[in-house]
Amino acid sequence: MFSFNFDRRYLYIILGILAISVLVQYSSGQLLGLLYSLPGILIAISFHEYAHALAAVKLGDETPRNQGRLNLNPLSHIDPVGFILLLFAGFGWGKPVQTNPARYNRNIDMAKGEAIVSFAGPAMNFFLAIVFAIVYALIGKYASISFAMSTAGSVLLTIVQYIIIINIGLGVFNLIPLPPLDGSKILKNFLSYNTRRKFEESEQLFYVIFLALWITGLAGTIISPIIDYIYSGIMKLVLGIVL
Repeated sequence: MFSFNFDRRYLYIILGILAISVLVQYSSGQLLGLLYSLPGILIAISFHEYAHALAAVKLGDETPRNQGRLNLNPLSHIDPVGFILLLFAGFGWGKPVQTNPARYNRNIDMAKGEAIVSFAGPAMNFFLAIVFAIVYALIGKYASISFAMSTAGSVLLTIVQYIIIINIGLGVFNLIPLPPLDGSKILKNFLSYNTRRKFEESEQLFYVIFLALWITGLAGTIISPIIDYIYSGIMKLVLGIVL
């Protein structure tokens, strides 16, 4: 088994330095973009983690409820690393919801239960992306031209766009099948017992691979086209139906 102990405090320091260096180079327009993205980040994280917690409780595990995670309060769900990534890169994660698969209903396999709970988060993000795409289309259809052309209308439409994109980004990113992301737990449900054990024994190695993908920017390079494709697909579908 590969053994690797990574102190997350070092990651926070690295992220802090990177964030400061990026902010120094940002123009006023880019800083404004960060402000526009904040509502989307808070909504995406809160609903994502709430969906995990709700799915676990529905399966019989009261751990999330007992730990105060069955709510939509962003302060209950923000992870510093994931928050900064969402703020600057458009993809990231929230504070993991702790669950106890042994408490799931006896009629469901633990691996399947974990997969359901893990998928609930990204599924919620894709659902929110569709909901806010509908909101965007309805504003475009029913709002007056003067409102749409006004500063308030422009700001509102921009914020809604950010909410859609960030939710898609969070959903796609968390489906990457590498620990500690949701995709790894979903993948394990489809592996044989022996393969699953080997996968679990190598999780810390996969975590290192995940960090390398993120630090080198390869993660963004890989998933950005996917995010753009899904965003374009959702907007074309919704606008075609509503308008």
